[in-house]
Amino acid sequence: MIHPTRRSVLKTGAFFTCCCLGQFSLARAQSAGRVALPVTEFEDGVFAFSGIPEMMSANNRGEICNVGFIVGEEAVAVVDSGGSVAEGRALIASIRAVSDKPIRYLINTHMHPDHIFGNAAFEDTGATVVGHQSLPRALASRGDYYLRSFRESLGASLMADVKIIPPTKLIAGEETLDLGKRQLTLKAWKPAHTDNDLTVFDQQSQALFTGDLCFIDHLPTMDGSLRGWMEQLETLKTINAKLAVPGHGPVPSKWPEALEVERRYFETLARDIRKSIADGVPMAEAVKTAAQSERPNWRLFDEYNERNATAAFAELEWE
Repeated sequence: MIHPTRRSVLKTGAFFTCCCLGQFSLARAQSAGRVALPVTEFEDGVFAFSGIPEMMSANNRGEICNVGFIVGEEAVAVVDSGGSVAEGRALIASIRAVSDKPIRYLINTHMHPDHIFGNAAFEDTGATVVGHQSLPRALASRGDYYLRSFRESLGASLMADVKIIPPTKLIAGEETLDLGKRQLTLKAWKPAHTDNDLTVFDQQSQALFTGDLCFIDHLPTMDGSLRGWMEQLETLKTINAKLAVPGHGPVPSKWPEALEVERRYFETLARDIRKSIADGVPMAEAVKTAAQSERPNWRLFDEYNERNATAAFAELEWE
C-alpha cells in the first residue's frame, strides 16, 4: 500500500494529485505567525491531513491521526483537532489559508487524545464542540489520566496548553448540521472502537469522515466492543459515500473497500480467540498467539495486538 505524502495524493482512479495549499494561501497563514498543517483538498471544500502511523511522541508532535475540515457557504466545520494544541493551531492556520468564514463547529469523533488534545486551540474561535452523547462521561472518566500519561511521551512543552474540553452539543442518534447550503450528517454509533464513536458525512461531496471506526495500515485499537464493531461494519458499509477519511490511513480512501482489511483482522482475531477459549487455553497464553497471521499486514501490530486480544478474550469468553 502506498501511503500519500504530506504534499499530495497520487492519481489512481478517484485519487488525484493536489497541492496541499496554494503558495499565496500558505503565505497568508505563515504571515500571521502560524505554520499551517499540510492538508489536501480531495473534494471541493473538503480538506484533510494524513497523520503518521506511529505512537504519539514529541518527535511527531502527536500528529498521528487524520483530521480535516469542510467549508460551506457560510461556515466551516472541523473534524477532530489533533494530538496537541500546536497541531490544532496549525489546523486553524490551514483553514485560514483557504477561508475567512467562521469556524462554526469542532466535531470530536471520539475520546482518544490524538483526536481531541488540540481542542483548546479552538477556544477563541467561537466554535461549538460537538460529540457523541457518551463523550462527556468518557472524558470525565479518563481525561485526567490522559493528561498525566501523555506528559512523558509528548513532553511538557506540547502538553502545556492541552485541556480536556467536552462537547456542548451532543449527538444521540443522527443529526444534520448546516454550514450554508452544505449539510453534514452526524451519526452516533453503539460501542465499537469506543463507546462514543461519531461519523461525519458530507452530503454535497459524499465524503465520509469515519473517525476510528475505520483503520487502514495502522492496526485497529479496541476500547469498546469487538462484537459491536464487527456487527456495525455492515451498517457502516451501507453509507453511500464516494470517498472516506479513515481515522488512520490514506487520505482519501475508497469506500466501502476501506473497511475490508479491518474486517479481515477482526474475523481472524475473533476466530483465534474463540478457538483458544474452546480449547481451554488460558488468556495469558491465548493473547500471545491470536491473529499472528495478520502481523505482516499492519503497522504497530506489536504495540496493540496483544491488548486487542486481551479485550477480545474478556468479551468473547462470556458469549
